[in-house]
Amino acid sequence: MIKQTSSRGFTLIELLVVIAIIGILASVVLASLNSARDKGADAAIKSNLNNSRAQAELYYDDNSRSYDGVCTATTGITTMKVAAGTSGSAVVDCNDTPLVWAMSAQLMSNTAQYYCVDSTGVARIVTSALGAGTACPAS
Repeated sequence: MIKQTSSRGFTLIELLVVIAIIGILASVVLASLNSARDKGADAAIKSNLNNSRAQAELYYDDNSRSYDGVCTATTGITTMKVAAGTSGSAVVDCNDTPLVWAMSAQLMSNTAQYYCVDSTGVARIVTSALGAGTACPAS
């Protein structure tokens, strides 16, 4: 007598349960991935603005100890300003006078916050845009 073995596949319910579990796990991973992406963009914005401080000091030394025009010159600081905008910041402000300059960029993870750097050495997160000022706001 020959013994027959029958192979049994998965039922439709079992397959649907597995697909549902995979879908839930994927949505959790994608939600945390978006948060990580925003934090990465914030890090890029902060890095670009911090690098602009060194570029501004080079400009200051090369231009008779004046910051006048540092925000519009075709030096590294303009590149940093463009890079901050490319990193995702919707608002990038840069203002200068012969004696001082400041730049701020909106952060991605919290659009109510801005990262601001200025010629006095300040580098901090603030809650208001730079606007027409040449120093980082106090808050």
